[in-house]
Amino acid sequence: MKYVLILCDNPIAKHFLEWTHKRRVADNHYIVASLDGSILPPNSSKSFKLTVIDPTSFSKLRSISREYLFAAVLIMMNSIEDTNYVLQNIRKIDEKVIVTLLDHWGLEYAQYQDKNLHIVNANNIIASQLYHNLPNVPLIAQNIGLGEGEIMEVLVPYGSSFAYRHVGSIAQRKWKIVALYREQKQLLPSNATMIRPNDTLIIMGRPLVLDGVYRTINRRKGLFPEPFGKNIYLLLDFRYDQYRAIDYLSQAIYLQENLHNKKLKIRIINATNFGIMNDIKRHQSDTVGVSISYGKKDFKEIVEYDIQNFDAGVVLTSIDAMVKNSLEQRFYELKKLIYLFGDNCVFNIKTATIQASGDNYQMESISSTAFDLCETLKLTLMLSNCDPDGDFKSKKMIIEHYETLAQIFNYPIEIEQKIANPIRELNNKSDILHLLPFNKALRKRGFIRILSQKMEDYVLSTNKHPKLLIPTETL
Repeated sequence: MKYVLILCDNPIAKHFLEWTHKRRVADNHYIVASLDGSILPPNSSKSFKLTVIDPTSFSKLRSISREYLFAAVLIMMNSIEDTNYVLQNIRKIDEKVIVTLLDHWGLEYAQYQDKNLHIVNANNIIASQLYHNLPNVPLIAQNIGLGEGEIMEVLVPYGSSFAYRHVGSIAQRKWKIVALYREQKQLLPSNATMIRPNDTLIIMGRPLVLDGVYRTINRRKGLFPEPFGKNIYLLLDFRYDQYRAIDYLSQAIYLQENLHNKKLKIRIINATNFGIMNDIKRHQSDTVGVSISYGKKDFKEIVEYDIQNFDAGVVLTSIDAMVKNSLEQRFYELKKLIYLFGDNCVFNIKTATIQASGDNYQMESISSTAFDLCETLKLTLMLSNCDPDGDFKSKKMIIEHYETLAQIFNYPIEIEQKIANPIRELNNKSDILHLLPFNKALRKRGFIRILSQKMEDYVLSTNKHPKLLIPTETL
């Protein structure tokens, strides 16, 4: 049993006692010292005892303190003079007891030099509650942890860049999604949990980082490649890329110029052609950086460090540079967008195509990125539903999902349905960017790919179309 002394003549005290009575903390016993004989809640329990005395009376307080050993003292007085007088009396009786003081006047800890004193500023609490009821203001936990905003609650609006993404596909550096509320139920999310509009996320991390995350969740336009990261990373391996290096660089610069406020980092590995390297170096600026690695070495650690340190959201590279350096798994684990160069350049692309093949759950998860990219680069978005047997009903739900998002984003989408082999139909198209999920199946390698009819087994076998791999998780 712990005894708590409450010294009060402030009207807030009555509300506080009613609140405390409702919570019924079984191990606490409250001694209330006040001149107001009606301050206790009606039918209050035996854990509340009222002593009708003047709270500023030193002799009365000393008498009570001889009867009880108090674990804490709460002071809620109307005037600053009475507050200071009561605090002085308490400290004459007990220098170490924890005292919580209700402040209406802007008191500061420094003036008391009392490490066992907690000052609760009523005006700040009221202002904070009113402020957090304004639109576009995040709700932070004030009585948990440091109470400085390291725990935050965020509602995911319709059209958010976080909507329809797997938790595991979102780059969470220096912050983390720790809980999710949906339809009045709490979920402890796994990597495969999909975030949906109207979900409430509980996020935890550094306050400055969380402020940026909050703004990202509540903004939609011009965010690509977020939330996977902010900037653009171009990886060139001169064993495979040197003859198209300037071409790849021009495409990377085109993307940088068309994306809002992004930086470009160029990493050259296996550098051998000094003429091409010098041409690339001429593009260095405040927003374009070049790093060069020579010699025979394993570049995986260098590339991973670059991507993480530079906060890259999209990695631009060739299929050969990725596959022959065995970077598929490393890229998958980093949860970054991967742009694979094709025979056609990005600035000649007119349409971004999604093949409605495979798992509907993963088709949903790439939809938000698809709309964001197409709106940013002014591309036509096409959802192609090709089936050799004409079984279009199996994709009805995913088509309805994309049509709904088209209304939310206010961005048109073309729906194509054909009785055709989806791989052959895709190969017959030109001037397209192929958008598809980046999942574990895509990382499989081997001769079996040649015989497969699955879309994920076709992706790394052709350079005809550029491709954007969008991270997803499987259930």
